[in-house]
Amino acid sequence: MSVMQSPASIGSAGIGNPELATSFRRAQWRMLLAAMFCYLFFYTGRQTFGFAIPGIQAEFGVSKAALGWASAALLWCYAIGQAINGNLGDKFGGRRVMSAGAILSFIMNWATSLTTGIVSLSVCWGINGYFQSMGWAPGSRLLSNWWGRHERGTVYGLYTFAAGLASVLSFVTSLVVVGYFQLDWRWIFRIPVLLLLIGGIAFYLIAREKPEDMGFKSPHDDTVDDAAVSDVPDSEGSLARYKAVLSNWRLLVAGLAIGFQNAARYGLLVWVPVHFLGANWTKADASAAIDPRWISIALPVGMAFGAFSNGWVSDKLFNSRRSSAIVLYMVLAAITALYMYTIPTSAVYQGIVVLFLCGFFVYGPQSSFWALCPDLVGHKRAGTATGVMNFCAYLFAGLGEPIIGHYMDGHPSSVVFLVVAVCAAASAVVAMFIRR
Repeated sequence: MSVMQSPASIGSAGIGNPELATSFRRAQWRMLLAAMFCYLFFYTGRQTFGFAIPGIQAEFGVSKAALGWASAALLWCYAIGQAINGNLGDKFGGRRVMSAGAILSFIMNWATSLTTGIVSLSVCWGINGYFQSMGWAPGSRLLSNWWGRHERGTVYGLYTFAAGLASVLSFVTSLVVVGYFQLDWRWIFRIPVLLLLIGGIAFYLIAREKPEDMGFKSPHDDTVDDAAVSDVPDSEGSLARYKAVLSNWRLLVAGLAIGFQNAARYGLLVWVPVHFLGANWTKADASAAIDPRWISIALPVGMAFGAFSNGWVSDKLFNSRRSSAIVLYMVLAAITALYMYTIPTSAVYQGIVVLFLCGFFVYGPQSSFWALCPDLVGHKRAGTATGVMNFCAYLFAGLGEPIIGHYMDGHPSSVVFLVVAVCAAASAVVAMFIRR
C-alpha cells in the first residue's frame, strides 16, 4: 500500500499532521475496498449469459443469432442506462445509486430465470441491463471524490481489477451450477446473484460519498485542459454537465476507442464459453486432462490482472499518459487473438496460456479509459463522463453480439477470435488520437 502514498495528494486535502494524514489514507482505502467488494459481485448479474446459451438454445429451440440479440438487449439497455445513471451518480451520489442497482439487478436476474420464451427472456434481460448500469459510473464518481489525479491510474486499475475478478467469479459460479451441481440454465440466474445482493447492501453500509462527509478536505489537484473545470459548482445542473462532457473532443475519441475495445471484450466473455462448451455442453470428455469448460476461466483471470497492470503502467511508465498504455495493450491483444484462432480446443495447456494473455491485453486498457474521465473533465463531472464513455462502449458491444452469433451459426466457433482481433486493432488506431 505504500506505493499509493502521495504527499501532494494528502497535502491538497489540507491534512497537516501525521495522525490525520493516516486517518485520511485509511478512509481512502476503505472507500476503494468497499467499491471493489461491491463490484466484485456485479458481473454475476450479467456475464453468466454465455453459460446459459446452450441450455436456452436446447429448451427454446432458437438460433445463436437470436440469442445474440437477447445479449444485445442487455448491452444496449446497459449503454442507455450508463448515459443516464452516470449523471444521476453525480447528482444523487454514487453510494445510493450503486447500491440500488445491485439490489434491482438481483431481482431481474430471478425474473429472467422464470421466463418461458426468447421474447420474455430478452425483455427481462434488457431491463436487468439498465439496473446493471447503476454500478460502474456511480462507483467511479465516488472514487474520484476520494482520490487525486496522480493516483487515479492505479486506483482505477484496482477498481477494474475487481471487475476482472468479478468475471472470474461469474464464470466459476456458472460452471459450478451447470457442471458440479448439474442444474439447468435457469439456476445460473438465481444462485450467483445472491452474492450481488450481499455486495450491494454492504457497500451502502460501509461507503461514504466524499471526504467532506467524514470531516476531511478534498484531495483534488484538478489539472485539466480547461482551467475553468476546477471552478465547477456543486450545484451544476444535469444539462450543463452533459454539455461540458459532450463538448470535450478527446473524451469522444476515447469513447470510440473503448467502443471497439468493449466489442472485443464482450465477444470473448459471451462466446468463449460457447466455444469451449461445444455441442456436448452437459458432459466433459472423461479422457481429457482438464475439462475444456474450465479452460475458459483463464480468460477472466487474465482480464483481472491486465486491468491492474495497465493502470499502473499508465501512471508509472507513461507518466499518466493513458493513450500510450491503451495503444500498447490493444496492439498486443490483436496479436494474441489471432494466435488464439489457430489453437484447437484439444491443445489444453497452450489454450490456457494464450487465452489468459488474450484476456490480459483485451481488458487491460479499461483502467486507463476510466482514469481518463476525471482527467479530462474533472472529478465533479466524472460520473457523467464515465456514463457517456460507457454508453459508447456498450453500444458497440451490443452491435457485435448478433454479428458474432450469426457467424458462429455457420462457421467454426473459433471465428470469434478473428472478430476480436479486428476490434482490438481498430481500438488501437483510434486511441492514438486521444493524446492527452
